[in-house]
Amino acid sequence: MPEQSWRVNVSFTEDADRTRADAILELASHRFHGFGQAKRAPDDPSVPVVGQDLAAARALSDLSHQLLEAAAERIEAFEGHPVRLHG
Repeated sequence: MPEQSWRVNVSFTEDADRTRADAILELASHRFHGFGQAKRAPDDPSVPVVGQDLAAARALSDLSHQLLEAAAERIEAFEGHPVRLHG
């Protein structure tokens, strides 16, 4: 099988105390969109990179769960019975 690589685009939207990350993976057969958010506590200093790190981690986690679900659906279609994947 030839080597493949996927690119995930993570974009951020920020306001005074919230950061949102959207992680997009576009494949030939499907588009996956993971979402993550971070909220700064009122007493915390304003360090935008921390909010970006947290929001991105949550968006990528959401994306990974969607990929697991899609893989399970493909296996179920092939096998003809429900499967359960962990990860």
